[in-house]
Amino acid sequence: MLIKVYGAAVQGIDATLITIEVNSSRGCMLYLVGLPDSAVKESQQRIRSALQVNGYRMPTSTITINMAPADIRKEGSAYDLPLAIGMLGATEVVHSDKLEEYLLMGELSLDGSLQPIKGALPIAIKARELGFKGLILPRQNAREAAVVNKLNVYGVENIKEVVEFFNGERELEATIVNTREEFYAQQTMTDLDFADVKGQENVKRALEVAAAGGHNILLIGAPGSGKSMLAKRLPSILPPLSLGESLETTKIHSVAGKLGKDGGLITKRPFRDPHHTISTVAMTGGGTFPQPGEISLAHNGVLFLDELPEFNRNVLEVLRQPLEDRKISISRVKCNIDYPASFMLVASMNPCPCGYYNHPTKACVCTPGQVQKYLNRISGPLLDRIDLQIEVIPVPFEKMSDARPGEASAVIRERVIRARQIQEQRYASIPGVYCNAQMTSRLLSLYARPDDRGLALLKNAMNRLNLSARAYDRILKVSRTIADLEGSEHIQPAHLAEAIGYRNLDREDWAG
Repeated sequence: MLIKVYGAAVQGIDATLITIEVNSSRGCMLYLVGLPDSAVKESQQRIRSALQVNGYRMPTSTITINMAPADIRKEGSAYDLPLAIGMLGATEVVHSDKLEEYLLMGELSLDGSLQPIKGALPIAIKARELGFKGLILPRQNAREAAVVNKLNVYGVENIKEVVEFFNGERELEATIVNTREEFYAQQTMTDLDFADVKGQENVKRALEVAAAGGHNILLIGAPGSGKSMLAKRLPSILPPLSLGESLETTKIHSVAGKLGKDGGLITKRPFRDPHHTISTVAMTGGGTFPQPGEISLAHNGVLFLDELPEFNRNVLEVLRQPLEDRKISISRVKCNIDYPASFMLVASMNPCPCGYYNHPTKACVCTPGQVQKYLNRISGPLLDRIDLQIEVIPVPFEKMSDARPGEASAVIRERVIRARQIQEQRYASIPGVYCNAQMTSRLLSLYARPDDRGLALLKNAMNRLNLSARAYDRILKVSRTIADLEGSEHIQPAHLAEAIGYRNLDREDWAG
């Protein structure tokens, strides 16, 4: 008897339908074809044990299984459940009249219980897109998949439940998630707040400007000056995720298996802070079984690189293309995968090897050559993609002991949201541009052209401070954001003056 069961393969952050054709004939052999990897081939032993423990017999006839399309590599153990149900359906242990209405995925334990899988959300999206009545998968993945509406999602704990469901002996209860209600209820919850930060008003202002325009920012200062503490509070002032952004972000984390037990929609912007020993593949994604890297896990959020010069130079250089294109392409012999990578880069570093160059009270023991060599670990092309470079000065005792709370993140966030709304309206007709940080040279001439007084100020600053040529466009972009924060249609000299102050490392005399 020939029957068909349906599963899915995840490629990148999207799923592809896999048709599992099972035919039973005379004999006593098992043939599995369709480009399965070792984990899929080993399913025979897991299925045999799971069926025996739950009172079913492994088919004694010749079973031929084809996983179509046969030119796509089938990887992982998530095909155990559809393969097992297909075998039972071909030998008429399971009634086959409802099999074509459901998509099945799940890894089997030896006792027949189901283990969680990766990529449940993109699989559910594909199932709805293809018109399946329902999706059956492990209970741990049910809430994640139930985010998709107009699809019945059934979370099961054991293969016996699935067999009895198809035989009409059991009713499965669909998992229901009120996506919008949960999304908006958790959207504004945050653990960290700028109200806890004492002093550092100039740095908080720089982070507000960065958040308002989507700009990359570098914090440079002595150890203990608060660089990491400030950076970790940046997501609390970023605009909340839209439902579309949340779904896309959740898909990436689903594919990477990062959602955890009973994971639903991601409602907060991601904040990723990899250690400086991270490898190039871990940062960009890829591997034998391609997975999203840190830059994709930071999509629609923040990638924080603490102690920037300590990162391997190759790791830093691979960031250059994603920072411009907002995506990363993983090319392998057997596949090409694109992962989205639209993130804000926030980096921090010491100003010199000892960490106390320009410190107000402690003396630096480094020579000017050592300071410059340390700064040169950051390449010019990467530094060119960082719009704001702000020096973080240690907070004096008077401000640290002040009991009054600082300005709350919620207040700052309101200003950031208003500025982003102005930018959304400005670039509504321009595809791929959503904030000032993404402006091209043509857009700069249209929307960030200063008046004569502003041009004179900018010329004077570049000559007196020895600012590099690459600082020119960055200053105009940041000036446009500062003007948006103040609701100004035109860039004023005061906006330019503030933006010039955020280009510390472009001053040729900064490192002596």
